[in-house]
Amino acid sequence: MTTTATRPDTAAPGPARPVPQQPRRGTQQRKDRRLAYLLILPAVLLELLIHIIPMILGVWIAFIELDQRSLRNWLQAPFIGLDNFVRGLDPTSAIGSEFLASAGRTTIYVVLTLGISWVLAMAGAVFLTSSFRGRGLLRTLFLVPYAIPTYVGTLAWGFMLNQQDGVVNQIIVDMLGLTNDRPYWLIGDNSFISLVVVSIWSMWPFAFLMLLAALQNVPTEVYEAASLDGASNWKQFWTITLPMIRHANAALVLILGLWLFNQFNIPYVLFGPQSPGQALLISPLIYQNSFLLWDFGAGGAMSFLLLLALLVVSVFYIRLVLPKGGDLDD
Repeated sequence: MTTTATRPDTAAPGPARPVPQQPRRGTQQRKDRRLAYLLILPAVLLELLIHIIPMILGVWIAFIELDQRSLRNWLQAPFIGLDNFVRGLDPTSAIGSEFLASAGRTTIYVVLTLGISWVLAMAGAVFLTSSFRGRGLLRTLFLVPYAIPTYVGTLAWGFMLNQQDGVVNQIIVDMLGLTNDRPYWLIGDNSFISLVVVSIWSMWPFAFLMLLAALQNVPTEVYEAASLDGASNWKQFWTITLPMIRHANAALVLILGLWLFNQFNIPYVLFGPQSPGQALLISPLIYQNSFLLWDFGAGGAMSFLLLLALLVVSVFYIRLVLPKGGDLDD
């Protein structure tokens, strides 16, 4: 008896289900790219309006003769090439000698202010890393100058340094009797000392804050092991503290150095629109030549030279001092 296998009935194919189409990867990337460009567009426009375009105009002004006569039609001001730079670097000319003198004075100002601020900040940071009663209050007091706006603090110093009834002269002359004459602190040779003191008062809390944050990342076990080996506090500072915060130190010196070389606010508020010759820095000199003497061409040339010098120094400093790549975790 034979059996015949019956073939199962095959169902008729129904309508095909539509397969959902996945968005193309390239299309999605283009949309993400457009969104990213749209998000950064306001920042780019502000950067162009606030920094890039004025910087380009400043460079262009350095190559034209722009003064009070040609200011009305400044777009048609005559092009004079490198004449403004020659005047600015010529030690025999009035502008050149003043510019070179202010460059040297600014360098001395930066070295003094930065060095003393760093010493004060390091001493305060090392002192506050130890545990003692009242440490929080002392830390707050150290940061008070940083919390006060620069203009307000400088105005207060201006009143205290007043020759007639300032607090400084009252202490020196009336209370301590160190001198019979009331010295002038805002004009003459003492003006440079006043500028350095006010700048240190304004800058050192920022250095203190950065160094304190860096010191708090140093493991305490390292100091404990060094103490067990008989290392003194001074030796621990030179062999442990400074090497382990060298990256923070390098960044701090670069930031404060650039700030101080471009310092304008403190001299302007302390001395007024025209700084005394003994305390005349580069930025106030550029302002005086541009807006008091109406020599915008010389001011633009000085600005370009200052920008170029700071750019070169910053590049060399970053390449030689700041950590690179894998050195960050050393």
